[in-house]
This record gives sequence, structure tokens and C-alpha cells, in this order.
Amino acid sequence: MTDTILIIGASGQIGSELTAKLREIHGADKVIASDIREGNSELVNAGPFEILDATDLKAIETIIDKYKVGTVYLMAAMLSATAEKAPMKAWELNMNSLFNILNLAKDKRIQKVFWPSSIAVFGPTTPADHTPQTTVMEPTTVYGISKQTGERWCEYYFSRYGVDVRSIRYPGLISYKTPPGGGTTDYAIEIYHEALEKGSYTSFLKAGSYLPMMFMDDAIQATIQLMEAPAENIKIRSSYNLGGISFDPEEIAASIKKYIPEFHIDYAPDFRQDIADTWPNSIEDKKAQEDWNWKHSFDLDKITQTMLENLKKK
Repeated sequence: MTDTILIIGASGQIGSELTAKLREIHGADKVIASDIREGNSELVNAGPFEILDATDLKAIETIIDKYKVGTVYLMAAMLSATAEKAPMKAWELNMNSLFNILNLAKDKRIQKVFWPSSIAVFGPTTPADHTPQTTVMEPTTVYGISKQTGERWCEYYFSRYGVDVRSIRYPGLISYKTPPGGGTTDYAIEIYHEALEKGSYTSFLKAGSYLPMMFMDDAIQATIQLMEAPAENIKIRSSYNLGGISFDPEEIAASIKKYIPEFHIDYAPDFRQDIADTWPNSIEDKKAQEDWNWKHSFDLDKITQTMLENLKKK
């Protein structure tokens, strides 16, 4: 088995930080970054980088053969808010890219697959508090529908063909390293930028809109931990719930005020409020804790401190 890793969608919010971390662990030459366009120069220059369309099977096969790839992290996707503006394009990207990789694994061209799911798989009929691993899933967005469908296919390819595919339902992710990527939880990144630049922020979600959130370092740690766990420990092949913390715009504003006392927030909810209203307030992730010892490390104040300190430097 070859230990070379290919990351598809390496220039995105999660992909760029995952690439850097995996290169740190495995060495730059063992981690091939790829995306439909070049990312930041740091990512492109730190190791092998290929321009790659995630829906182009032939191009993916060429790269897999060229680098003798064993593991693929498929991070390319159109996110919730962006996908609502181009539903069929989002469906095509999110689903065709997944089938390309699952079929390559079925044909033993690669050995292991990571594919990210999301809290978007849940919907208005899902229990909103401490959402359990197995529950009602009736998503109302194109993104959520594609992720729920993807989960079913991942489980099918595992049980039918023995494909070693692993997945996490990411909550909203917060990072200072990459700009927001068109998601509904992006307010929790924008707010820090604007707190420093303007001393105020107008939230596109209303006060009281609780959503499951997580600092990017925790999400990257969870992803690598899941992929490094022995196959027999991975009991769920659809996707694991991953909980971090939950807060609403008022709470994040209060946390910022501890560091910037004059900070002010107001509210102008837009179409993203309707999306947020269908998602859980908080997530229960007992299975991830039991199966591969998952545990988050960042609470809200630690996130705020880290975000403000690092954005100031930038």
C-alpha cells in the first residue's frame, strides 16, 4: 500500500489547513495538493500542487498513477449559501466528485477515502438540541441534500464493496488563516475581521441563532485522528457527528467585548437565516468519542483570543 496522500480541494477553507498539517506529519513530498485553481502561494510552493477538476475522472486517474496515491481526501464542494444560488451546479460537483473517488476505491486504485459531510444533513424535523448520531434527516438545502445522499453512498460502498471510506459531519468552522467560503456559519469568522477593522458588525443571523461551531485546529485534529484510527474502530461508515461548542451571535459578541470593550453588534438577517433555522443548536458526538477518542480543546473565549491575536498580526 502506498502512503502518498492526494487532497482534492486543497485551496479551500479546510483543505488548505489540512494540507499544511498533513505535510508537517508525513513530509511535503508525500502530500499532493490539488484544486481547480491555484491557492495561496504558500500552499502551492510548499509541496507538489496540481490543477485538478474534481469531476474529471481521467485527470484524477492520471494524478493517482503519477504519484502512486493511496489515500484521497475529497474536500471539493460547493457550500450551503453558494449552492442555493446554483443548485444543479452544486449537485453535479458535490455528487460526481464523490462517485469518481468511491469508484476508484472500489476498483482498488486507491486504498482509503476521506469525505466531509456536514450538519447541513439535518433539517427542521431533526431534534435541535444535542442532535443524536442517528436521527431524522430531512435537509432543505441543496448542500444538505447532496451531503445526506453522499453519506448513504459512502455506507453502501463500504458494505457492498469494502471501500475504506471515513467521514465527519463538520459543524461551522472558524479560522483566521483562510477567508469565509460561502457557508451559513461564516458570520462567526466575519465578525472577528470586522471587530478589528470597524469595531462593529452587522450579523446576517439574528440574536438567539444557536449553531454548532468548532475552531479549525480541532476539526483538522479530528479528521487526522479519524483517518489514523484502525479500520476496526470505525463503526460508522456514513458520517460521524462531531460536536464542538454552540453559541449565537450575541454570545460571540460578548466574548469579543472582553478584548474590544467598544465593540458593537447589530442584526440584518438575510436568506441565510432560513438555512440556519433548519440546522441543530447543538450536536451530540458520543460515538466519535467512544470509537476513536475524539475530544475538542477550544472553547469560545479561547477561539476569540486566538482569532483576534492572529488577525491583528495579519
